[in-house]
Amino acid sequence: MASKKKKRNITWKEMKKQKVLLIWSFVIVIYGVIFCYLPLAGWVMAFQNYKPKDGLFHSAFIGLAKFKQLFSDTTFLRVIRNTLGMGVINLVVTFIMAIVFAILLNEVKSNGGKKVVQTISYLPHFLSWIIVTGILHDALSSTGIINELLLKFHLLDQPLNFFAHPKFFWPIVAFANVWKETGWNAIIYLSAITAIDPSLYEAANIDGAGRWARIRYVTLPGIKPTIMILLLMNVGNVLNAGFEIQYLLGNGLVKSVSETIDIYVLKWGISQNDFAIGTAAGIFKSFVSIVLIIIANQIAKKNGEERLF
Repeated sequence: MASKKKKRNITWKEMKKQKVLLIWSFVIVIYGVIFCYLPLAGWVMAFQNYKPKDGLFHSAFIGLAKFKQLFSDTTFLRVIRNTLGMGVINLVVTFIMAIVFAILLNEVKSNGGKKVVQTISYLPHFLSWIIVTGILHDALSSTGIINELLLKFHLLDQPLNFFAHPKFFWPIVAFANVWKETGWNAIIYLSAITAIDPSLYEAANIDGAGRWARIRYVTLPGIKPTIMILLLMNVGNVLNAGFEIQYLLGNGLVKSVSETIDIYVLKWGISQNDFAIGTAAGIFKSFVSIVLIIIANQIAKKNGEERLF
């Protein structure tokens, strides 16, 4: 009895010591409930012929009619293709580039040089997509630096309008994501690398391992758990291919490859005041993301890798 009382006193004492952290944790939980969980009540709109004047409680219930409408719409099927295509490309390219960049940056021996490169690589993350797309427009315009270089090296006979050709759109989006996020995404890999026991590198040196051998047999295995966890988390974001960059760079000439599910929701859910169809599209996106995470987690579990749950 005395031990239980002592344990209770110790717990209460620790809580008093950490009261600031507990208060902020409580604020974050309340924020999550208000902005992440309460809005889920709006999903009921997907099963109603929702009218703003009638509200959630008085709109007519129509079951899965909106979902049937979605999948009978060829535009929505094309939008799914675009979202998956750009999502997979962004996942593969940004994921690999972040790992490669972190490993290469770790190999820089000069601390001053490493800090300069880190700072420069982080900066694009803090730029808004408005600025990023503006830079892309200027660089890829008919009078931009890219066309000037291609003409100077005689790779083109005349300036090319990159934003008029659908085949260039997905690579442009992928490049923009890599340029903007690689430095920021590499932070966690750099942290994982610094946590590797230095004695492992010393042992590899004694065994005659070169730089590439140390990366292959020490660095990569050391950050493998981090890679797996982040990969599983990012798989669920495949359908979050983006909204801003596609919306800002898209035009009538590349509309067939630029529209994503988020743009479709904006177009029909807000512009056309069909909130029910927009909500149905959002539910489909969330459902697919959950299924992808579960499948990827089970594959990792079956192969004995790190997993989320």
